[in-house]
Amino acid sequence: MSGNINLTLKIWRQKGPKEKGQLVSYKVEANEHMSFLEMLDVLNEQLISEKKDPITFEHDCREGICGSCSMVIDGRPHGPQTGTTACQLHMRHYKEGATIVVEPFRAKSFPVLKDLSVDRSSFDRIIQAGGFISVNTGQAVDGNTIPIEQDLASNAFDSATCIGCGACVAACPNGSAMLFTSAKVSHLGLLPQGKVEATKRVKNMVAQMDKEGFGFCSNIEACEAECPKEISTDNIARMNRNYMAAALGSE
Repeated sequence: MSGNINLTLKIWRQKGPKEKGQLVSYKVEANEHMSFLEMLDVLNEQLISEKKDPITFEHDCREGICGSCSMVIDGRPHGPQTGTTACQLHMRHYKEGATIVVEPFRAKSFPVLKDLSVDRSSFDRIIQAGGFISVNTGQAVDGNTIPIEQDLASNAFDSATCIGCGACVAACPNGSAMLFTSAKVSHLGLLPQGKVEATKRVKNMVAQMDKEGFGFCSNIEACEAECPKEISTDNIARMNRNYMAAALGSE
């Protein structure tokens, strides 16, 4: 079949959270136009036909929006391309005979459930701690009713592109969730509707982040380099300023 390439995959297999895991080698033939997840689908069909346990991995939209496809490919979260999720990575970027190592995200706060699937519910709990606006803002108003500076609106929008995939945590040697948390703090706190609860929000979300066991930020900036939405670490600096102001001030 034209455009097909033969690959060797070394994939992390782990039956459960308390089981020992290991890398297992597989041979697969994939079309160069397939996405990385479609290539894994082909491998799973092959394994099922051989009456073997298919590889567990997370997926949903397959359009780079949901953040589910959390896996480390050849040592990099989401693979070798910048600004790209694993589901949007295509096999045409690999050469015939290539060996690809696929592992789950590695972080204390992201325990492995099975194979390439990890538990990222710690992110959900950080959002539940304050990643929302609870004040009654009334009915929807016209877009120009509340004047917002263009820079603030742009920064808020850029922060809101975070899909909560966890690549920032997987890339950080400390397993820090500062980029994720700061993006969520920023995209609400920069807008007028979110400023009412800004102090409470930053304190609660940072406290929950620490409670979940994430590490500290040491300004390595690997998180920004591996973020599929290329979210800036400027958010971390902004959150630190907001947190210090909230901690030293009074509600």
